[in-house]
Amino acid sequence: MFGGGQGAVLSSCETEAGGGVVWRVFQDSVMLIAVSRGGGKEEQVRLRRLLENVWSCMVLVLGQDELVHVKNVERLKKELRSCFSLIDLLLEEKLEGILGSLTHCADSLLPPNASVLQETVDGFARAADSEFGCLIVHGRIASATEKWWRLAPQEVILLSAFVRSLSSSGSASCDYPVFLPQGSPTVAHRLLRFQLLPGADVCVLCGPTPPLHEAEAQLVGRFWSPLVETLRECLALGERCLPGSVTLRPDVLALLLINRETRRSVCCVQMFPHHHTLSKTRRWELLRSFYTFSTSRYFSQEEAACGPPEERALVGDFLQGFSHQPQQCYLVTEECKSFGLQTPQHQLFLLSPPDVPTFALRTVATQTLLLLPLMN
Repeated sequence: MFGGGQGAVLSSCETEAGGGVVWRVFQDSVMLIAVSRGGGKEEQVRLRRLLENVWSCMVLVLGQDELVHVKNVERLKKELRSCFSLIDLLLEEKLEGILGSLTHCADSLLPPNASVLQETVDGFARAADSEFGCLIVHGRIASATEKWWRLAPQEVILLSAFVRSLSSSGSASCDYPVFLPQGSPTVAHRLLRFQLLPGADVCVLCGPTPPLHEAEAQLVGRFWSPLVETLRECLALGERCLPGSVTLRPDVLALLLINRETRRSVCCVQMFPHHHTLSKTRRWELLRSFYTFSTSRYFSQEEAACGPPEERALVGDFLQGFSHQPQQCYLVTEECKSFGLQTPQHQLFLLSPPDVPTFALRTVATQTLLLLPLMN
């Protein structure tokens, strides 16, 4: 605040102990501050993305007008409590393999009967007087209508997170007003959400009709009862997110595949070879860290290009030293070897055991990319 009064721009700092503090003012109304024990460029990118997501969570639940035109601060504090469970999801990152809040790409899974699910989601949304419908399995999008995919990537991610937070409450269905942070920050839509099976939810964005009880009684059973076995097959995929027909190389410990055009992603961890000592949790942590390392130094991050100046500067200053756009990068540590591959349409990040020869990482990555069903 002192620097701002003197015409200086200061948006982050580091402590003597190596911690980091990052802040940002939204709509000249609310300042959000993030504090972390870690510092460095990668951590600053993560914290700035976190601040942006937290602000969007607040808009999603309360609407932009409530946050920009504050009439009663104490009342606003009470209303903000309704955002806490959603913000906690972003802070705690409890659900392993859900990376959308960092990548701003929709966490997806590739179901075995995609066409059947697509047809059912489309029909269910139309019957609910909506063009926006989505099936979420284990926190990941299994199928969605065309208009749902046209929402801003951050909106798709936050809606998925919101459905996860509603599911954890234990209710079988709910009718909740939500604002779209970019598409409709001041006018609310109704979010209807129904639990089909534990871990599988369907939701639609709609207007005043249909009533919740009517949709639950007349539409859910009609459209989804015939697909119970198909839903169970989706649930059986678990965190792997890939159909059983895909057999990954044994030297792939974990991977993240991003479609740069559709802003969708799939990621998974393999728990073999069994002799490798890295736990599943640690593999997710390393995959997340390598993504941040790669996109803050080498690969372009499409969402950052549209972000605030300080985020564009963090991602772009290192890239300015190159006369070209890097297409591959790797990182060798004591725990694993990591390789990143970028094409015009995709980005692939994978982890391999330390005993894999470094010169073989490119081959492992290119062969893995050919094995994977590429998301449209």
